[in-house]
Amino acid sequence: MLLLFPRSVLLILPLLAALLLPAGRARAQAAPNPGENVPFLMTFGAQADPSWGDDDFTQTFFFLVPKERRQPVYIRVFDPDCGGQHDEPKGGWNTTTNFSLYGGPNAHSAPDARATSPKGQYRAGTLLAQKNFGAEPTYDNRWYTFGPLNPLAGELTPEFDGYVFKLIAQGLRGDDGNLYRYFLSSSPTENIAVEGGNAFTYEYSFRLTPVVGAKTHLYPFVNDRVVSIRQSNFDVDGGVQLKIFSVAKNGHPAIVSGNNVWAASTHPVVAKEHGLSLDFQLTTLSKAPNDLVFYVTDQYDVALPFFAIPLGGPPRYRYEVEVKMRE
Repeated sequence: MLLLFPRSVLLILPLLAALLLPAGRARAQAAPNPGENVPFLMTFGAQADPSWGDDDFTQTFFFLVPKERRQPVYIRVFDPDCGGQHDEPKGGWNTTTNFSLYGGPNAHSAPDARATSPKGQYRAGTLLAQKNFGAEPTYDNRWYTFGPLNPLAGELTPEFDGYVFKLIAQGLRGDDGNLYRYFLSSSPTENIAVEGGNAFTYEYSFRLTPVVGAKTHLYPFVNDRVVSIRQSNFDVDGGVQLKIFSVAKNGHPAIVSGNNVWAASTHPVVAKEHGLSLDFQLTTLSKAPNDLVFYVTDQYDVALPFFAIPLGGPPRYRYEVEVKMRE
């Protein structure tokens, strides 16, 4: 059950947020974030062929609310139905997608919740709300809002200094591709950023921008325990060039997969990359629609989070200049 606030509080808070938040941050908490240049998240129905770009027909996203916040928040879903303007048909529209929202203990901290496959206790936590969407014109190219949500209904996560909600999108039936986006908002009817909020996932399923030369950016966060990473990608179809950028890497090449197969490569991490984000830069080489899956693990096979707003900001390579003293 959702935790509710008095109606008088709900009416005034969105107005205050609109007045206080800078206009430049209006789209700052979209997932995907505009800076990533990812047009849509993607989840296919359970009977889809994995070669279309979805390995498990499930995607889990987490939404981070600063621990000091007490005003309600909303998680908005753009185009949650599967049928119409943005989605990918495979014949007649026959797909149903379930969106389930969780909070409370274990919503994020349960190991299965942070895994790259929907197994075990990946739905751990308290179910706050859920809704199924089929081919419904009511929600085509429109927003659906979960909330109001009391921030305290999320799971307190000291690692990220805030409360975390989990939203799982799962294709229950059918074989079409559902393309959608999220926004963490302080308003039920508008996309008004929650100051200090963020969104992240441990496995990214998305559609690549179908423009030759377009660059997509994925930002995995590297904690201070990481000494190497292994990037894994599925069904890239070879239509992408992948390079890694960071404060210590200036375009290191990485392996991309072919059709309906996984590919992976391992890369060392140095101390000055700790506590910062990497930039996995994917350059589109084809105009054809391309749906794919991506995740990154550390040397212990623990998945790293991709933040919509990269922690530490987008990384910039730091050139090291060697200075020799003249005798």
